[in-house]
Amino acid sequence: MIWRIVLSGAIGYCLGCIISALIVGKIFGKIDIRDHGSGNAGSTNVQRVLGWRYGFYTLAGDALKGVVAVAIGWLLAGEIGGYVAGVCAVIGHNWPAFSRFKGGKGIATSVGVVLMTMPLCGGIVLAIGLIVIFATRYVSLGAVIAAGSLMIVGTLLNLHNYWAMGTALLLGAMAIFSHRANIKRLIGHTERKIGTPKKDDKGPQA
Repeated sequence: MIWRIVLSGAIGYCLGCIISALIVGKIFGKIDIRDHGSGNAGSTNVQRVLGWRYGFYTLAGDALKGVVAVAIGWLLAGEIGGYVAGVCAVIGHNWPAFSRFKGGKGIATSVGVVLMTMPLCGGIVLAIGLIVIFATRYVSLGAVIAAGSLMIVGTLLNLHNYWAMGTALLLGAMAIFSHRANIKRLIGHTERKIGTPKKDDKGPQA
């Protein structure tokens, strides 16, 4: 059983290392997205550099690999395998060994993982994040508040499921950590909102 769990984690990590933003950037923009905009390999940066359509492609690809990782984990090692594979997929997305450990921030992949493993929690947290984004037009603020909500809601709804609780806490903590630069810009009122005209290609972005 242990080797199945380990294999689930390894496969999840490898899936996470497939960075949708890099693929979309290379195919549709002929660029390395990490050299443009904020330098982040995520859907928000792709949207700002290449446009909404390509940002959506990136978002869908990142979420899908979280879903696939959990599904493979379930097949290999049951419920525990799903949690392990999902967390490892986010780790792979954030710190991909195949891309110089420079990936994205793991939000879309985390959404895919949580909706698969904890659908009620995922639905609540996703709604909170979207409300904040639409109300403030700050993607990063919505992501950070959603991450904090995941830690709280995921714990309260899974008091007797330590694997689920641990997954919620780990994913939330990783999301907040990956947005530490955005948090500083939010505090300093220099973070860009959705729809704000860019001043230059290296301006602060989510």
